[in-house]
Amino acid sequence: MSQPQCTLKVDGRSLSGPIDTPLIEFLAAHDIDLPHICYQPTLGAIQTCDVCWVQVNGELVRGCSVTSREGLEVNLEETTARQARREGADRIVARHELYCSVCDNNNGDCKVHNVVARMKIPYQRYPYRQKPYNVDESHPFYQYDPDQCILCGRCVEACQNVQVTETLSIDWQREDPRVLWDGAETANESSCVSCGHCVTVCPCNALMEKSMLGEAGPLTGMPATLKRPAIDLIKGIEPTVGFRPIFALSEMDEAWRQPELRKTKTVCTYCGVGCAFDMWTRGRRILKVQPVEEAPVNGISTCIKGKFGWDFVNSQDRLTTPLIRDNGRFREASWDEAYALIAERFKSIRAAYGPDALAFVASSKCTNEESYLMQKLARGVIGTNNIDNCSRYCQSPATKGLWRTMGYGGDGGSISDLESAELLLFIGSNTAESHPVLATRLKQAQKHRGQTHIVFDLRRHEMAERADRFLRPRPGTDLVWLSALSRYILDNGLEDKAFLEQRVNHLAEYRQSLAPFTLDYAEEITGIPARTLEEVALQVAKAGTMCAIWAMGVTQHVAGSDTSTAIANLLLVTGNAGRKGCGAYPMRGHNNVQGCSDFGSMSKRLPGYEFVSDDAARARYEKAWGVTLSTNSGYNNHTMIDAIHEGKLKSLYVMGEEMAIVDANALHVQAAFDKLDFMVVQDIFFSRTCEQADVVLPAAPSVEKEGTFVNTERRFQRLYQVLEPLGDSKPDWLIQTELARALGADWSYRHPGEIMDEAASLAPMFAGVTYERLEGYRSLQWPIAADGTDTPHLYLDGFAFPDGKARLNALEYTPPTDQTDGEYDLHVNNGRLLETFHEGNLTHRSAGIRSQVPTSFVEVSPELAEQRGIKSGSRVRLTSRRGTIELPVLVTDRVAGNELYVTENAVGNDHAINVLTSNEADKDSSTPAFKEIAVKMEILEVEGEAPLPRHNYRFWKSSSQDGVRTEQKWQRDDYVQPPRPARNPEKF
Repeated sequence: MSQPQCTLKVDGRSLSGPIDTPLIEFLAAHDIDLPHICYQPTLGAIQTCDVCWVQVNGELVRGCSVTSREGLEVNLEETTARQARREGADRIVARHELYCSVCDNNNGDCKVHNVVARMKIPYQRYPYRQKPYNVDESHPFYQYDPDQCILCGRCVEACQNVQVTETLSIDWQREDPRVLWDGAETANESSCVSCGHCVTVCPCNALMEKSMLGEAGPLTGMPATLKRPAIDLIKGIEPTVGFRPIFALSEMDEAWRQPELRKTKTVCTYCGVGCAFDMWTRGRRILKVQPVEEAPVNGISTCIKGKFGWDFVNSQDRLTTPLIRDNGRFREASWDEAYALIAERFKSIRAAYGPDALAFVASSKCTNEESYLMQKLARGVIGTNNIDNCSRYCQSPATKGLWRTMGYGGDGGSISDLESAELLLFIGSNTAESHPVLATRLKQAQKHRGQTHIVFDLRRHEMAERADRFLRPRPGTDLVWLSALSRYILDNGLEDKAFLEQRVNHLAEYRQSLAPFTLDYAEEITGIPARTLEEVALQVAKAGTMCAIWAMGVTQHVAGSDTSTAIANLLLVTGNAGRKGCGAYPMRGHNNVQGCSDFGSMSKRLPGYEFVSDDAARARYEKAWGVTLSTNSGYNNHTMIDAIHEGKLKSLYVMGEEMAIVDANALHVQAAFDKLDFMVVQDIFFSRTCEQADVVLPAAPSVEKEGTFVNTERRFQRLYQVLEPLGDSKPDWLIQTELARALGADWSYRHPGEIMDEAASLAPMFAGVTYERLEGYRSLQWPIAADGTDTPHLYLDGFAFPDGKARLNALEYTPPTDQTDGEYDLHVNNGRLLETFHEGNLTHRSAGIRSQVPTSFVEVSPELAEQRGIKSGSRVRLTSRRGTIELPVLVTDRVAGNELYVTENAVGNDHAINVLTSNEADKDSSTPAFKEIAVKMEILEVEGEAPLPRHNYRFWKSSSQDGVRTEQKWQRDDYVQPPRPARNPEKF
């Protein structure tokens, strides 16, 4: 539906455009530049900079505060408005020392430089005066220079109302106002989560990435002993010659920088949110990550990892040449030698034991195209369905639950649906730390639009702290309270009757299966009072729109698929599916865990989730590939380990997965690898898994190749090559192509776009995907028709079953395994941290991140710490029925009672959580029961260094406010409204 239009009269001209558009953007669409600094589309009208004054209907107003409406009369050239804009700009210049030619931010996007230049301000009317504050260099990733700060408030607005960490403010009451971190002057001693929003939106060089300092241009790297005198020289002649010659010099400098400065669009390599941004580089140096408005998922948002966690790309310990094990030791080899050895061993094993003696594991960190090639290599070249990826460790149960109930194994809608929902139900999802940019959208919805959040979790994380209601069920009991809610709603006639009648099957069978799930039974099993569950049921039933969000706290249990199904059942009972603002949202953990499965790296399914057993689907691939495909049931990456121990699997090819640490029962996995006849590992670092390989192939990370990812909301996005592969490493797709040729296949891919074209021609779900349609920041959400029409919201026209109706599923409760007892008396929960990613092979190589989280640790509740006589810094041994690890203690009320929480950021057996986990798995998907661990605790040392430094954000309390509070600036005794001249211009 097109937006209603209106006509404005601007300086006598009639201009038409969309109604309710900010005036700055309305004018820009007509090539009229209204000067502005503090305004930014995401942040809106802050009204601090005073350089956008216009006359509207005869009244002088700040242009950023005006939106278009019919009949509005705007005068930009009226004398008072022009004088007011000039006065505002003069005050900005009085706060900011313009030394553009040697400034790290002289790259064409400095708002202060651009506005002063475009307004043709001839000279500095008010003298610049230094502030009584030092540069704050305390933060590992950015610095704050009060002398350059113009107090526009962009950083504060971004922190308070976009990121909603609520750390930054401006103290307008000071003699010299400045930006503060939780009311103090030190950035690294605050609740700052290093998201980078503040640096991204800063219009000048007051907030700068440290990676930019001295690196942005030829003149910026000069030593301070030369730079300061150069600045003083320029500033000395400035009053005589004015700004124009100085700006001409700075523009020459800017142009001088451009050939070396590259800005390349890429997609984040960390979680499944799918943030896209420009990566700025000079040579191989990554200067900064700059998110942009048009990024479809994140806009201007990033998290600590996406903004600052790229040191690994140029790490000195990157794999850069193939390695072959000879007599128990690795030696360097050529690619031809490595390919020849792999081909010879694969062929000999297949000849001796058959194709099903070989198995392949694709990577959720690699591209869709590389997943497609991995399953094609397994099926079309070797002849086996032994192919899987790491979704088996996390999201397969959620996918199973959605397949059962609604038909597709993906999020029901888009992040915009989550933002617009009236109620969000979080279940076992630490969203703010595992999917931080998505969490910012939800925190915004709660803070600004009154969205209700109900959180069920074992641990009081940030989303739980902010929640309208936070409940702690016993471990592994979510299915019980979910089913009890459904029963209560049905028993009391609160269900969506019309929706169930028209769009859902199997209601009668489902209702009958709920007989055991009374509220009293739920209280007995979960520990949540029946009265509380009744209140939640009423909230859920009354909500106009509701979305459910869940993650590994649900899926990594023996009943993970059933609990995911129970979530979907509740959504169907209440009519919260197949509509906008509703639906099921399992959070995908890795950047391409969705796409890796989408493109067929699964033992039973081809790309687009067609079954290998489907004769018609299989025939399509056989014709295209010129082979006969196996119909044998393949092993998944969990059952592969048992098959190795049983002697059925002889060879394993692992691409970009740290199986030795991240698979359950890690010692059992590592023992299996020792039994293999031949193992190939393809990675960017020599991981723990590489240690047991026979051949190691050096791959390239995402910024060194092209391709596509699919994020948690089923969104295809294209990534471009930022840097050349380091050393002799190669993109995974090229390695796969060359290896297939060594095995005798006729593969001739020259670019990932050709691989996508082939996949899209074979998988109906992706029929309309082309690189042209994904150019730049454009994106598509599957399923995608051949004409390019995509599907932001699933099921609006029916569910993905032949009759178009969803299916309620009868369920029984399966208790968790590995229960506590007199000896193993503590339960261990585990998961990610905001700062680190998974086992840490990438994030541990960032010195800044390591300064925030130096080591793994175990969280212990205050009551348990007091009972056991331990404190933060104590060292303990945790022993399960499988293994033992040793960790420092962090005492925190994020956990309660006999619950422990162990962080997933270990790179070795000594503190890796999966040394403790069992071989038990979800009965329907084989996902390991990572969250079902009973341990005993032994105290090794009472005194010790706390595992988190004092400056870690978790120890600081944020300072929530409604925004910049510009009105406090206006209320100062020394503030006068332009165009009247300021008494103290340097303060504004």
